[in-house]
Amino acid sequence: MFESEVQTRAAICGTGLLPALIFLFAHLPLILMVIPVAILFLGIAADPEETHAVWYGMLSVLGIFDLASLTDREKENYREKRHYFWFGEVAMAAVLAGTFAVPAGIFLAGKAEITLAFIGAAVVFLPLFVFLPKLIQRTRKADVDSVVDAFGKNEQVKKVFWAVFAAVFGLVLTKILDPATARQIIGIITSIVL
Repeated sequence: MFESEVQTRAAICGTGLLPALIFLFAHLPLILMVIPVAILFLGIAADPEETHAVWYGMLSVLGIFDLASLTDREKENYREKRHYFWFGEVAMAAVLAGTFAVPAGIFLAGKAEITLAFIGAAVVFLPLFVFLPKLIQRTRKADVDSVVDAFGKNEQVKKVFWAVFAAVFGLVLTKILDPATARQIIGIITSIVL
């Protein structure tokens, strides 16, 4: 994170200007300009330590921030700003869940009535809002080296991967080329790989 207060404020204000330009050039409704204005206001008025607490909360949801990396003075400081950390966690969880729920709602709106689409999107959003951040944090703590040792160097896993790859590649080829040519190419690939 930024060490300088000026850099932190400049970064937040820059983050507010980017969506403002996007909303302006995309000719989106002017009511959406409330979002960049709020970000600009936070960049000017908010305390940088509070902003850092929000940022650390957002990174915590993604599983890429370890609280143990803070110094004792920082831990004591952020203990007083715990609600900002929680706000960052909630905001990032909402963004992650919305990434899946909004397209689901748009898809359902084309297939069903708008109220059913909203309910369907909410049904997708709520479990993701709660469980997706925890799942990301858990997977980030997994021992990647032991997984690679167990699966990546296993000859049987390699054979299965290449067999599935060849089968899918063959299906694509049969759609594009004639079946006789596709069989010859798949035969060549399987004899090289296996």
